[in-house]
Amino acid sequence: MVDPRTVPAFSLNNGLSIPCIGMGTFGSDRVTANEVAEAVAGGLRAGYRLFDCAACYGNEAEIGREFRAAMDEGVIVRKDLFIMSKVWNDMHRHVAESCKKTIADLQCDYLDMLFIHWPFPNYHAPFCDVNSRNPDSKPFSVAEFVDTYRQIEELVDQGLVRSIGISNMTIPKLEAVLDKLRIKPAACESELHPCFQQQDLFDYLKEHDILPIGYMPLGSPRRPERDILPEDIDDMHMPELMAIAKAHDCHPAIICLKWALQRGQLPIPFSVHNYEANLRAAVTEKLTDEEMSVIATLERNNRLVKGQVFLWAGANDWHDLWDEDGVIPGCTDC
Repeated sequence: MVDPRTVPAFSLNNGLSIPCIGMGTFGSDRVTANEVAEAVAGGLRAGYRLFDCAACYGNEAEIGREFRAAMDEGVIVRKDLFIMSKVWNDMHRHVAESCKKTIADLQCDYLDMLFIHWPFPNYHAPFCDVNSRNPDSKPFSVAEFVDTYRQIEELVDQGLVRSIGISNMTIPKLEAVLDKLRIKPAACESELHPCFQQQDLFDYLKEHDILPIGYMPLGSPRRPERDILPEDIDDMHMPELMAIAKAHDCHPAIICLKWALQRGQLPIPFSVHNYEANLRAAVTEKLTDEEMSVIATLERNNRLVKGQVFLWAGANDWHDLWDEDGVIPGCTDC
């Protein structure tokens, strides 16, 4: 077990502290809800205190049973946990309902952070393939996003949520909404790994005192099939990364996590078996400045989650989701 008291923490802009590494709970369509819950049970006993959940992962009730069991056994108390979840796209107009169900499923009384999972209400069915499209999907709307966000602000006022998070945002979208929010977002979840560093977005978040949280911090070799393309790069097989791992006598995954932590982002890896080793990355020897510089050269613009299933009629392709030209395609109120 890693003593949770030895795991460093980040300070959020609302004064709360958050452990510098957490356990993700997305099974990538490859791991069952019970297997994820078993990993959470092991993670709790291994020393994890931060858990990143989401309604659409379909496993919050199973995870909640493990939270309750650990609390009943005296392994943890609620105040020592930092539990995050997300509003799924089909509940943007019903945020309170979604939040209360998540709290009931996770058996956690309140959420330490609630994210807007994607910045638009475009919905897709679980386990759909890459060609699936919802005919009701629409481009990003400032008004719709702000309406969803204000519903979470009300939950903060009620004490059901302590911090607000955003996810899968871009700089143009952030520029369009930040000055319209009463409560500043505390964190932003983004795809961040050595071959997809998103330096401009990372810097923007840091400049605005919003904590970058990196999902898929290892490059997610077990991501859903719909997100895998032949041209994708496997971060952990980059020769430079493998050489650094060899020098530290560890798996390349540990180097990815050390890089993330030293860069200043919070990684949320998921593993059924290696979660203790992942957590240990936060409390063992650091990378050298030279090693950090080498990893900085591995940027390949290797976005792995393209998001094709969220496209709307009239969109060109998945690039339209990410505002790569500095504008928000299709937005009529930006």
